[in-house]
Amino acid sequence: MSDSESDSDAETAVILDHLPHGRSDDDRPQYQKQPLAYAVSTDEFRLVELTLAADADLSIGDTVDLGADLIETARTVAYGDLSGGAQSELEYVIEDVIEENEQRFVDFFNDARPITTRLHALNLLPGIGKKLRNAILDERKRKPFESFEELTDRVDGLHNPREVLADRIMEEIREEDLKYRTFARREE
Repeated sequence: MSDSESDSDAETAVILDHLPHGRSDDDRPQYQKQPLAYAVSTDEFRLVELTLAADADLSIGDTVDLGADLIETARTVAYGDLSGGAQSELEYVIEDVIEENEQRFVDFFNDARPITTRLHALNLLPGIGKKLRNAILDERKRKPFESFEELTDRVDGLHNPREVLADRIMEEIREEDLKYRTFARREE
């Protein structure tokens, strides 16, 4: 997806880095550079480079509607295209999104299904093997999980589900050639 505003009307994103004077590697004179920002969408963890209106007043951590007037264009980028500052902020922002949308991510543990006859979606999470997967499946049959705390209490060996999810999301964002994606959308 390239310069697109129409696809992102209802999509929100969190600002990872704001470059009010454009990219440092842009050799054009200062007055010709447009302000930029790097952001990650909160629904599909899509990385975007935003070209901003000259009067845009954004800070790292701000949540913006990708269809807002202050955004002239939004283009999907790869992890390697992010600024160093944006790369540094990304994991913290992902952890915040997980925290703010706890039920959405707890529901992943409640609703995850097999991908193939030999692979379950839960096995995609770092540190979850056959034994831990089966413990999660057994516990959710008894009663759906309602929080991360309950998940940790009821499943022995699952110590920090937030961190496990954040690690998987980061892997999906960084790795271009993953066969299975659960959380982060990748543009082809």
